[in-house]
Amino acid sequence: MNVGTIILIIVVVLVVLFIAWVAGTYNKLVGLRNRVKDQWAQVDVVLKRRADLIPNLVETVKGYASHEKETLDAVISARNKAVSATTTHDEIAANGELTQALGRLFALAESYPDLKANTNFMELQNSLNETEDKITFARQFYNDTVMMYQNKLEMFPSNIVANMFGFKQAEFFEASEADKEVPKVQF
Repeated sequence: MNVGTIILIIVVVLVVLFIAWVAGTYNKLVGLRNRVKDQWAQVDVVLKRRADLIPNLVETVKGYASHEKETLDAVISARNKAVSATTTHDEIAANGELTQALGRLFALAESYPDLKANTNFMELQNSLNETEDKITFARQFYNDTVMMYQNKLEMFPSNIVANMFGFKQAEFFEASEADKEVPKVQF
């Protein structure tokens, strides 16, 4: 074999290895992006369950605290925003608002002993508490998946492939500053 043939073979092998690396990295990025979408779908299922429980809870509270219309309207308004959100960002923001409104509603219930003793209210409150726990776990798994995806997008050398094929950042499901505050209820 002459030197030219050996160089050609080396170049072909390097090109094939590079193409294989690009394809493998691309496939890994697609897989991670799809896992992010899957995990968001899991969060979305639990958020829908919470949204479905809220009208029943509000109706139960109305019977005992009908004059607390502002709080009840805030819960329904926040629920409607959460249900109608079309982007991940909007859904995260709307669900933060809904969490605050529910906190105010539960704080309000403390002022009504008959309501607190109502079986329907207690069952709904327990269901919502269980759902909130599920939301917390689903958020955690979603954020872990987003972190793996973000790392792959940002770390060298996979960031080169990510930029070549236009992979976009995913959004973490973070608590807003308002979510971190204790709800204030005044009577």
